[in-house]
This record gives sequence, structure tokens and C-alpha cells, in this order.
Amino acid sequence: MEKIRLGVIGVGNMGSGHINNIKAGKCPEIEVVAVADRRESRREWCKENIPTAQIFNEGEDLIKAGVCDAVLIATPHYQHPPLAQLALENGLHVMVEKPAGVYTLQVREMMATADAHPDKTFGMMFNQRTNCVYRKLKEMLENGELGEIKRVSWLITDWYRTQNYYDSGAWRATWAGEGGGVLMNQCPHQLDLLTWLCGMPKKVRAFCHAGKWHDIEVEDDVTCYMEFENGATGVFVTTTGDAPGTNRLEITGTKGKIVCEKGELIFDKLEVDEREWCVKAEDGFHKPPMQTVNVETDGENIQHPAVLNAFAANILRGEKLVADGREGINGLMLANAMFLSSWTDATVSLPIDEQKFYDMLMEKCKTSRHKEEVDKTFSTEGTY
Repeated sequence: MEKIRLGVIGVGNMGSGHINNIKAGKCPEIEVVAVADRRESRREWCKENIPTAQIFNEGEDLIKAGVCDAVLIATPHYQHPPLAQLALENGLHVMVEKPAGVYTLQVREMMATADAHPDKTFGMMFNQRTNCVYRKLKEMLENGELGEIKRVSWLITDWYRTQNYYDSGAWRATWAGEGGGVLMNQCPHQLDLLTWLCGMPKKVRAFCHAGKWHDIEVEDDVTCYMEFENGATGVFVTTTGDAPGTNRLEITGTKGKIVCEKGELIFDKLEVDEREWCVKAEDGFHKPPMQTVNVETDGENIQHPAVLNAFAANILRGEKLVADGREGINGLMLANAMFLSSWTDATVSLPIDEQKFYDMLMEKCKTSRHKEEVDKTFSTEGTY
């Protein structure tokens, strides 16, 4: 096999973006040979843009057609696990767009199916892990350059969305169609990075405000407090209602503080571990000596093509994935915990009561609003 024959299921905002990247030659070991979308306008787009590809109305039909080696699933969130399971059971490698699913019980079923087919590659589209600043930050944390983590704060409010965006699809911003708002659509990358960099919190207290800035039934403004196993604390704040917004990640450790903002890493590096200085210093006010360092990175930030190239390399040569599909449950667990905390007006421990979360989500789905389908597709270029 020289090239992976890929089927793309869902040719909306993200699916068409992936197809355009492959068409542009950014994924030389991948060829799009099939696509599936329920909207006629997107099937017509495929006929014009990838005329050699076979076109299907349903992802299930594409999977069973036997024309692909692998599929990329870029459908509404609830469909991710069942389509991934069907593809694995039909002998296909699978790449799933974020999030892994809507609720963890559903994702555990997907993981079990992947475990039952260990010869098939199972990846998750966590393209932000390819960003040079997050890769370098991961390296620094693993090398102990920040010491033990004491505090993490992520203000991620530059996800601005208009009402037109939310009105662009019947499934968008509904409990029954999308399973949530900013936590489920925009922030899976940050929730993944947070757990990838700092580990999983053990307690969460969150406030999820539904329809605060838009006419939607799901959350568009969230503030969350977290506690970690080692005693570290954290705050996560996000919204789709702020303009221009901010994306600032700050991690404080016993050996200093690092700030990730505007594509840069600024490290206030202590010359002495603060925990040692605290008990040995004779002065009552002076902080440990410090130097500020602009951390150099390799500058690479290839995003989605990098994830797909690693996916192809894993299938063809056994090389490492950017993110194994099983890792998708971590950020989702954190999102589910935030919802559950807000819905119950209480602090919740992780892992959460997954059945309780599912039951409460299904109750919300029962009264989820019906929206008429609107045939709109936006370009996502430059929005991640």
C-alpha cells in the first residue's frame, strides 16, 4: 500500500477543510476516494471538487462499500462513536474529529470496539497538539523545568461566534443535536491540552451559562474551578460571546511561571525552587531570584495535515499517532464534569457518575428545541 484510500464522512465545515488540505498536497500519503454527506449541496460540492471520489448519502453506506482503507468522521458529535465502531468492525482504520463523543459512556463503547480490533489504527483529531508552543510546554513540564505544578489558569475567550453561526445548522447549539455549546464544539482542544499537559483534575466546580450571549439553549459562557491530585488548583474560563477575546494559558510551578499567549512562551524562571526558598530564606518579603526567558520553539504548527500525516504513517509504517483515539475520553470527561457540576450546583469528583450525567443529558434532550435545517457551510481556515 503506497497511499491510504480515505473516506470522509461529513463534508461540512471541518470535512471540507480536510479535503481541501489533501487536495492541496499537504497529505501526500492520503487520497480521498469516497465521501458521504446527507446534504445534497455538499454532495454537489464533492462532485465538483473531487470528481473521482465515490459519493454516498450515508456514512454507513460508505463504510460498507469496501472502497476505503480508512475513514475520517466529521459528522455531528453524537454520530462519532457509532460510526467509528461500525468502521472498525468493517475492517477500516478510523480518525475521529473532536470531540470523541458527547458523553463518556458512549465513548467507552467506542474504545472497547477499538480494543477488540488492535490491528486497526484509531486516532483522534487533536490538531492543537501539533502546535509548537504546546509541544514545547509539554516537553518542559515532562523535563521538570517548572517543578511541581501549583496553579493553572486558562482564559480562552477568543472563540467569538455570531448568531448566524449558531443558526447555520439544525443540529447546532442544541442538546439533542450537538450535546452542548462552547465546551463541546470549540473547547475540546483546550480541554484535551489541559489534561495532556497537567493531568486530570480530581474535583471540579463549574458554572455553565446557557444562552447568555446568543439565542441558544446550550452554554456559551463557562467558568470552572479545578483541584488536582497534588493540591494544585486551576481556573478555566471560556465563551463565544467576547470580542476580541483572549487566549492566555498560565502555569505556575515551584520553579517558575510560564505564560503561553499570542504564539509565544514566556518563562519566569526561578533560580531556586520556591518551596526550598520559602523555608530557608531569612528575609520576609523577597522572592527567589528570577530571570525571564523567551522560550524558543521549532516554529512548526502544521495542525490538521500533521495529524492526518501521522495517521497515514501509523497505518503504513507503525509510526506514532499525534493522539490515540482512546485519549479522547479525557477532555470529554472534564467537559461532562463541568456540565454535571453546573446542573447539580455542586462540586463533583472525577471520574464522574457517568450514568447520572447521561440521564440528566437525556432529560435535556427531551425538551431540546427543533430547528429548521439551514444549508450553510463556513470555512474554518484560521479559526483554530
